[in-house]
Amino acid sequence: MAKVVTEERTQLQGVIRVPGDKSISHRAVMFGSIAQGKTIVKGLLTGDDCLNTIACFRKLGVNILQDGDYVEIDGQGLEGLKEPEHILDVGNSGTTIRLLLGILANLPFHTNVIGDESIAKRPMDRVTVPLKQMGAKIDGRSNGSFTPLSIRGGGIQGIDYQSPVASAQVKSAVLLAGLQAEGETSVTEPEASRDHTERMLRAFGVEVNEDGLKKSLKGKQKLVATEINVPGDISSAAFFLVAGAILPNSQITLQNVGMNPTRTGIIDVLQQMGADLTIENVNEEAVEPSADITVRTSNLQAVEISGEIIPRLIDEIPILALAATQAEGVTIIKDAAELKVKETNRIDAVVEELKKMGANIEATEDGMKIYGKSSLHAASDVDSRGDHRIGMMLAIAACLAQGETEIANSEAISISYPNFFQQLEQLKKNS
Repeated sequence: MAKVVTEERTQLQGVIRVPGDKSISHRAVMFGSIAQGKTIVKGLLTGDDCLNTIACFRKLGVNILQDGDYVEIDGQGLEGLKEPEHILDVGNSGTTIRLLLGILANLPFHTNVIGDESIAKRPMDRVTVPLKQMGAKIDGRSNGSFTPLSIRGGGIQGIDYQSPVASAQVKSAVLLAGLQAEGETSVTEPEASRDHTERMLRAFGVEVNEDGLKKSLKGKQKLVATEINVPGDISSAAFFLVAGAILPNSQITLQNVGMNPTRTGIIDVLQQMGADLTIENVNEEAVEPSADITVRTSNLQAVEISGEIIPRLIDEIPILALAATQAEGVTIIKDAAELKVKETNRIDAVVEELKKMGANIEATEDGMKIYGKSSLHAASDVDSRGDHRIGMMLAIAACLAQGETEIANSEAISISYPNFFQQLEQLKKNS
């Protein structure tokens, strides 16, 4: 399936509200499913990944009512989950499978979990290794490193885990298992990863302790149902933040965007590059902070993106690479080897696809170098490679290019942003 994106150096104008945050939506469904009582979720992302999470927990016996982005979950606690009659299929969602493994780690039944071809290539040992250390019985290809996976839980013990990577998925899987374990469980990361799990566990009544990069909790705590309001996904907003900055005569306001400090690296980098951003209507009263962000056409300058900020913007690197093609100077992105184990190898995908459109960009071992400014041209052979973020990056690049661009496999965008092209057209019409 290909999406044809036309126009020549399109300007974008208007106000939009991006879909709910994917990371928060996943967790709201999962935590509501293992809590006692009725959890209400408002603003859920209705993309493919989150719908797969709902489907998995329904197979585990949870009664979930969904009406658009409104969800009611009738939670019966962890002990209310039942052995599924069918295989749990997570589709393309790495968050679903890794967090789900933590929940299944102590449940006294057998479960088989699979995903799509992309998931089959992504490393699961980063969570199966610590879960096995806790006592979970997990098997699969390469000794449980790749799907399909088979899990039989029970009898797990708390551990003090030193994670080799800064990964919210790893941290979350271990802490979710720790909720069911004997004793205390802790995870220490080399750098801070996003903290949606810690925030939401507290909203569900769980005590989570923090000591620098170490997060810990005591086992046998119960979750109590609550109401979760999901803000807009800053990773989705990132595509229009960059579009507004690099396209001529543009001004875009994005309403109710999540402003969790562990996720706002994209804001910090764009401001360092000289982007004209205004942040208003900040709301810090909810579980997750939010704000309205306005971006205007800007003169961007090259920067170096590396070190501890990388975990705060790992999903935004593809669109930041596009921004760098329109910045003065050489932008260097490093310490981002994690990009190699996403839905695609995003280092190779970004470099190879943007080169097709005329970008002066090269891959490095743990990132890329981008030489600006590049005059981009249309292309008929660019491909999302089944990766939603690569697809959206190419769609914004096509707005900047002269001529008509066709994006193969653009349907992947629905994973996180089902109405992306409709909102893009809306912003074009307003200009």
